[in-house]
Amino acid sequence: MSRDLNRLLRPKSIAVVGGGAWCKQVVLQSRKMGFTGDIWPVHPKRDTIDGLPVFRSIGDLPHAPDATFIGVNREATIDIVADLNAQGAGGAVCFASGFLEAQAEDASGADLQTALLTAAADMPILGPNCYGFINYLDGALLWPDQHGGTRVDRGVAIITQSSNIAINLTMQARALPLAYVVTAGNQAQSGIADIGMALLDDPRVTALGLHIEGVGDLRAFETLAARARDLGKPIVAIKVGRSDQARAATVSHTASLAGQDAGAAALLSRLGIARVDDLPTFLETLKLLHIAGPLSQNTVATISCSGGEASLAADTGMAHHVTFPPLNARQKTDLRAALGPRVALANPLDYHTYIWRDVPAMTRTFAAMADPAVALTLLIVDFPRADLCDPSDWDCVIDATIGAAHETGRLYGMAATLPELMPETVARRLMAAGVVPFNGLSEALAACAAATLTPYNPDPLTLPNQGTAATLIPEGAAKTALAAFGLAVPKSARCTSVSAVQEIAPDIGFPQVLKGEGIAHKTEAGAVKLNLTSREETCAAAQSMSASSFLIEQMITDTIVELLVGVINDPAHGFVLTLGAGGTLTEILGDTVSLLIPATDDQIITALNRLRIAPMLQGYRGKPAVKLPAVLRAINAVQEFTIAHRDDLQEIEINPLLCTPTDAIAADALLRRSL
Repeated sequence: MSRDLNRLLRPKSIAVVGGGAWCKQVVLQSRKMGFTGDIWPVHPKRDTIDGLPVFRSIGDLPHAPDATFIGVNREATIDIVADLNAQGAGGAVCFASGFLEAQAEDASGADLQTALLTAAADMPILGPNCYGFINYLDGALLWPDQHGGTRVDRGVAIITQSSNIAINLTMQARALPLAYVVTAGNQAQSGIADIGMALLDDPRVTALGLHIEGVGDLRAFETLAARARDLGKPIVAIKVGRSDQARAATVSHTASLAGQDAGAAALLSRLGIARVDDLPTFLETLKLLHIAGPLSQNTVATISCSGGEASLAADTGMAHHVTFPPLNARQKTDLRAALGPRVALANPLDYHTYIWRDVPAMTRTFAAMADPAVALTLLIVDFPRADLCDPSDWDCVIDATIGAAHETGRLYGMAATLPELMPETVARRLMAAGVVPFNGLSEALAACAAATLTPYNPDPLTLPNQGTAATLIPEGAAKTALAAFGLAVPKSARCTSVSAVQEIAPDIGFPQVLKGEGIAHKTEAGAVKLNLTSREETCAAAQSMSASSFLIEQMITDTIVELLVGVINDPAHGFVLTLGAGGTLTEILGDTVSLLIPATDDQIITALNRLRIAPMLQGYRGKPAVKLPAVLRAINAVQEFTIAHRDDLQEIEINPLLCTPTDAIAADALLRRSL
């Protein structure tokens, strides 16, 4: 159920319950921030806190507070929440820990969390185990510690499950305007998606940053992503806390190849949420999104007065999936007019130092580089340290960059190769002029890649089940079940004895394959024999296997490429569809991509084209191409089976899917269901 967080996050009255040092900090920091509303300390025995009169109980307050910081122990927290709810308060921050997040150490935590939620009812709460929030727009905060931010008129909002990371992010000296910093704690009631919705609805918020340990409500995240798209406010995320839920008790190659994080990556990609790997890139991406919003393309032009920096930019860009379009005729003409004949024209551009300090010439050069084919024109500039040097000689490049941005109306940035060589004073000046200041070249190019607009799938994902213990279905039965949904399988027969193998083998035809059933990884166990050309060879193969039953199959001989098509139930993120190189190359290449079910044909084709073996699918060195509609039919059969059996399916693996010029046939099928 969605709750209105407006009173809590934008309060006009704040109550602080508790008398410890943490609570005193909430009062102190609120007054230091310049909060203009009422601040009401509450404690049964204290008379004043930071010079303010103390109320004995919630019932003694002049009226129900908009926001309350509860800084007492976990048992007392529940009682205070109940009192606030009864008074009609706007919401509370629950600072205490020891609830569900601590159930591994204290079994009573789950019961206490249930009691807390009952006490809160419809009243919003953040936490428990939560530091609270800072609203830099209105100067309102429920925050029991120091912070490094300042008031702003507009900016980005950040939500994190880590209070310490939240503190650190407020201390950034990168000129990023922070509108809100909110901690979610263990998300007992208000999850990251709920908080994000409330923050996005503030017109002063330009973009949203998420530090995520666990997603929680998948439908709520889908709603958050849709709302962000509607508002044109991009989201960037760091996803940590990688869980092994999705791999618990799995037996397929798919599970190991998809890895523990495939579900999270596929979820964020599906929802059009940019993902970055570290906090510096997270902040730099938010900075770019704050000024420019999402980029329409991943194209960059860089300008420096050093050949070494130009080469460094080109190499760094390769690692971050940005491209440097070659200069067009207009750019070359304008650059030559600005720089003269002695500069080699290219992107990245080394413009040398011939025009240094000539602001008009520098402005013409920088303006000439910008182009509709370039999403961002990036100046590479490292400023000297002001304590030992005179940085005034670098004013020319600042003035020229701002001038070029104003003249062309296009997006410019300025990146220091070393993060510490972008002074905050310079960064603030650039931000005010609409130029993105980047602390670090690598971070700048990574931010450009992350900020590039990505496809968004609005279709609701298929919700996972809770991943209970599962049974391995015999391969013959698995193929029959999947074939009912359109998966092509070889002609086959199931035998329960060697004598039955001897009798039935000729009916399948030669060459054929014999498999021992009930074994997940048959090749490794010696339970699969290929290219058997007579009844005698097949019987000898059966006698060599330690299996109670056998599967005889027609052998497919005109294979172009072998694919892996797998699904695992990830209780945290959905059903993860993994596509990759199959057969003996599966684990050697580790060449896979992952999507969430349901995936469209266009998404599947895009994913297949990202594989390193993609050229083999399209016809390589004179070989025919695979029949793509047949490949799509096979993948969609697996998807449809998954959707139909979502309540008990744990994993599927088709490996290999034999792709021929005319068909795509499942040579092996692994299926596990909780029956």
